[in-house]
Amino acid sequence: MTENWPTFRELLLPAVQDARGRRGNAVESALRDAIRSGRLAAHTRLPSSRDLAGQLGLARGTVKAVYEQLAAEGYLLARHGSGTRVAELGGGPALAVPEPGSPQRWRFDLRPGLPALAAFPRSEWLAVYKQALAELTDEELGYPDPAGHPALREELAGYLGRVRAVACPAGQILITNGAAEALSLIAGRLYVRGQRRIAVEDPSHTGQAELLAAKGLEPIGVPVDEDGIRVDELAKTGVRAVVVTSAHQFPLGVVLHPRRRHALLDWAREHDGLVIEDDYDAEHRYDRPALTALRSLDPERVAYVGSVSKVLAPAPRLGWLIPPAGLRDELVDAKRLHDLGCPSLPQAALARLLRTGGYDRHLRRTRKLYRARRDALVSALAEYLPQWRAVGVAAGLHVVVRLPSGLDDREVSRELASGGINAPALSGYAHSQPTFPGLVLGYAAIGQDRLRAAVREIAAITRRR
Repeated sequence: MTENWPTFRELLLPAVQDARGRRGNAVESALRDAIRSGRLAAHTRLPSSRDLAGQLGLARGTVKAVYEQLAAEGYLLARHGSGTRVAELGGGPALAVPEPGSPQRWRFDLRPGLPALAAFPRSEWLAVYKQALAELTDEELGYPDPAGHPALREELAGYLGRVRAVACPAGQILITNGAAEALSLIAGRLYVRGQRRIAVEDPSHTGQAELLAAKGLEPIGVPVDEDGIRVDELAKTGVRAVVVTSAHQFPLGVVLHPRRRHALLDWAREHDGLVIEDDYDAEHRYDRPALTALRSLDPERVAYVGSVSKVLAPAPRLGWLIPPAGLRDELVDAKRLHDLGCPSLPQAALARLLRTGGYDRHLRRTRKLYRARRDALVSALAEYLPQWRAVGVAAGLHVVVRLPSGLDDREVSRELASGGINAPALSGYAHSQPTFPGLVLGYAAIGQDRLRAAVREIAAITRRR
């Protein structure tokens, strides 16, 4: 159909002029209403965010946030290289009940665990991918080394040594399909060695417990308090392996106290135990440098796990495992038998991104971005929900909000979901009794204005209780 972009100015400018301080919200509402009413027909192409921002006198980032939100709600379709168009609504609203098995569309998706996917360094990744492909030898296009691409292991050894104080030779590193495969490989070897139970932090990620159970290990919850995992309670379980998120506990956001760190390693030595350190977002500390990795204190008792999922994105499916020397050969063989090794091309691209400084540059950019988004979320909570308290250190991609005593966090989460807000309950991560009523709110993937709007909506919904 003929595209008539000036009509967008005529359509939206009155909303901008009538808005009182929230012009982005006004544009979003006006666009949504125009689509639902049929004034903007399906397949109509919208101007670029830069063009529409110029027409309306707005910041480009404001228009991009509007497009992203309406795309998330199903009103717009955004395809790389072909622009943004009005979606086919099928005669009904974009937020109609989804078909069975289709993903839920949220007005505000505050689930934890995702970085800012829109900030992924696409151009730089494409460049290093092309350069890495050009540099690979013919032999390197064959089946990969199951332990991982040698160049990537070399670069990771240097990176982890300077950033996390993990000193190890490149040959000790095993490249995996994300942290999940690293944990799966370790769990499989523990089972083969006769272990049937493993300790996990309580609360902790439910997917982690499901993975361990699928490998034949019964997860045993060990309480976490403001200083991290309770090592005294761990000792009572009789297990010989434990998974910890010591730098930034998930989900509570606390840091394992130095005294507890040493106690945990003492436990491992006394019980011939293994500490599996999931260092999932240690690079994202905003108030001070993170403590060094546990692995740096006792390489023979700690298996170190990491990935690019929280720094770049989950899509590359690249992680790493540094096991104690006595486990290394078994794990490499298990990896070989599982999938013959990870794809060489993404590994070579990541190696080049590390070598050229692109990984560090991306981290510097996103640290600033996430710190600003966390501050926006916390300040909005203080303004609109002053009795709700953010807990944990200033780090990571999520924050736990402690609700006033007497509230049922699952009920609050369900009420918010009915209003289109995905805000998981803290009790959903508990293995026994919940620590306190709370919500686990991810902020990394949502802009500051959207975060403030989400908190206003949460306050409005919960006040109607």
